Amino acid sequence: MTLSTRPRLRWFLTTAVALLSVGPFVIALAALSGHGHRWVDILAQFVGPALVAVVLLLAAALVLRSRVAGTVAGLSLAFVIVAGTPQWFPAKGWAGEEPGFTLYFANLFVGNDDVEAIARSVREADADIVVLIEIGDRSRPGLDRVLAAYPHRVTTPRFAGGAGPSTMLIASKWPLTQRPIELMHMFGVAAEVETPTGPVTVAGIHLTRPWPYQYQWAQIIQTQELLEWRGTIQGPLVVAGDFNSVSSARIGRMVRAEGGLVAAPAWPGTWPSFLPSWAGITIDQVYRTPDLALTDRRIAGDTGSDHRPVVVSLVRSADGPAA
Repeated sequence: MTLSTRPRLRWFLTTAVALLSVGPFVIALAALSGHGHRWVDILAQFVGPALVAVVLLLAAALVLRSRVAGTVAGLSLAFVIVAGTPQWFPAKGWAGEEPGFTLYFANLFVGNDDVEAIARSVREADADIVVLIEIGDRSRPGLDRVLAAYPHRVTTPRFAGGAGPSTMLIASKWPLTQRPIELMHMFGVAAEVETPTGPVTVAGIHLTRPWPYQYQWAQIIQTQELLEWRGTIQGPLVVAGDFNSVSSARIGRMVRAEGGLVAAPAWPGTWPSFLPSWAGITIDQVYRTPDLALTDRRIAGDTGSDHRPVVVSLVRSADGPAA
């Protein structure tokens, strides 16, 4: 490479870094706008990957020693951090001194047949309550082995829809009672679990994808239905599910604002599992009522699914019951 071509290459790379930095900036603006339009909402889902991308772009700008590219990337980074703060750093609550409990949630993926991986993930997590969705025909026969430590269970009937026939369940080390959760537009399972901190209602749900849609307003209708059910529940409540939405986007805002629920932190990401967790997005959410405080949230071991499992530790809040 001659000396005459180096400035041209540097100019080209500088321009590329500056232009590419606009992408994360647009994603951040979509998230910050609070606009509910479906295409804006889709952009708002990718704040996590936008953070990874813009950090790499800022590093490239520093290597190039480009003030222009560095300024554009730095500005984009600032906006992405502000946009991601609601999902990455939600309130955890003040933990009381009573014993708590841990909950494991996983979308197993309906075509998954890796029962060994599922069993290993559940065993290593050693949670008190297990919520599983998308249990397909290939993995269902092995559930007794997977859940050998969880004698108390409620399971939905096998239903068609989505990616294929599947069931959902809640399993517990403590006694539980199934609670009705009649949702016309999506699938759900619920139970009241007798935890050391008192009775806690636990629900597992699965919303449709934001795109391509089953129908355009599917996610919103499903969430409204979930919120109507939530209004019938008194006392501590945990809702774990594949919401197909990050907690700071349209669906997450509905759940938080209208349901009075608090999301667990959304980093590391849960989907897709073929990416490193730090580069993924968290569409697998665990929401709780404010009368519960969160003491820990982590990613569990691989189950063979395209989703990573989530484990949360919860305890009665020192602030007392929710208003």
